[in-house]
Amino acid sequence: MPRKAKAGKIKLKTHKATSKRFRLTGSGKVVRTKGGKSHLRRRTSKRTKALLPEMLEVKGRKIIKRIKRLAPNMEE
Repeated sequence: MPRKAKAGKIKLKTHKATSKRFRLTGSGKVVRTKGGKSHLRRRTSKRTKALLPEMLEVKGRKIIKRIKRLAPNMEE
């Protein structure tokens, strides 16, 4: 007996690495965290280390488009 064909659209899957690296703000901006927080920070100045936790806005229009394509459910 043949299998029943599935109806409807294909379920979109989120690219997990993208969803972990980027976040969407309430106003719709895509923000990212800074790198270099894990190890080899002994020689880094205290000021530089203090600035690491802040989130930065992603500027490039094409990069934002790619992020939204990789993580389609991030917009909701």
